[in-house]
Amino acid sequence: MKKLFEVKKLNMHYPVLDGLMGNIKGYVYALNNVDLDIYENEILGLVGESGSGKSTLGNCILKLIVPTSGNVLYNGTDILGKDKKELNNFRKEAQLIFQNPYMSLDPRMKIYDILKEPFLIHKIKDTKFINEKIEKIISYTGLSKEVLDRYPHEFSGGQRQRIAIARAILLNPKFIVADEPVSALDVSIQAQIVNLLLELKEHLNLTMLFISHDLSIIKYISDRVAVMYLGEIVEIAEKKEFFENHKHPYSQALLNAVPVISEDKKNKKIILQGDIPSPQNPPKGCKFHTRCPYAIEKCKIEHPELLDINENHKVRCFLCNR
Repeated sequence: MKKLFEVKKLNMHYPVLDGLMGNIKGYVYALNNVDLDIYENEILGLVGESGSGKSTLGNCILKLIVPTSGNVLYNGTDILGKDKKELNNFRKEAQLIFQNPYMSLDPRMKIYDILKEPFLIHKIKDTKFINEKIEKIISYTGLSKEVLDRYPHEFSGGQRQRIAIARAILLNPKFIVADEPVSALDVSIQAQIVNLLLELKEHLNLTMLFISHDLSIIKYISDRVAVMYLGEIVEIAEKKEFFENHKHPYSQALLNAVPVISEDKKNKKIILQGDIPSPQNPPKGCKFHTRCPYAIEKCKIEHPELLDINENHKVRCFLCNR
């Protein structure tokens, strides 16, 4: 498969400033040497606890945040080095679906004006083309053209998210970052939106980075799964391989947290204790060792690399790589 994105040694370190003098007194290490490939026409599911760096990674890939260091290659070209004009062209091909559909839609604008705005930003002025495109895309999302004359507050959460998705695909993007797009919705509406995204992926040949806390949704929608912990990828594998043969203790803990109706009490479960450590003062060695029941002395001293354990399966763990 062709690589659409290649993320190489990506770092995002936010400075922490002194309140009085404005001097830098430390850093929040949001991303640390992240390496990640995203292939054409796949959905890569990205999971991890709050504070693990998932949204920061998505924003850096789109250059909504300029990372501290590293490279983000799109079709072989580093987008971090693009000038304003080149970056504007990239924006047509890479879009973002936000977590909260109500906050991402201007409450003072009618839906038609919200959907027309991307065309105006990119200096597309053909009114007939714009109107036809808006009506076509809004129909893709299961809404009628009557919604175009209404305001965001007149819709349910699921309808607003459909509108936000319509806005994201108006310019025929090749890539979408879906940042927890269903977490604010009811379960029944979540299923509708997830199925809509799958339909759009096939219909429009989209590539997607799908960020979520919900492993059941990740299992349903994704082709591959990447797990983040404290700014690092700790495991990445094909979906079937991940759910049947996951190796990292953190991945096991996340899967153990998924509620099941029947439980095999013979299986030993990893239950995470405490909160994720502060990214301002991360642990030395393996960052998961402070919560890992299998940690050995080496884990407290040395930092493990993300290594292949078999084809298309990488793990950052000494116990899995020896």
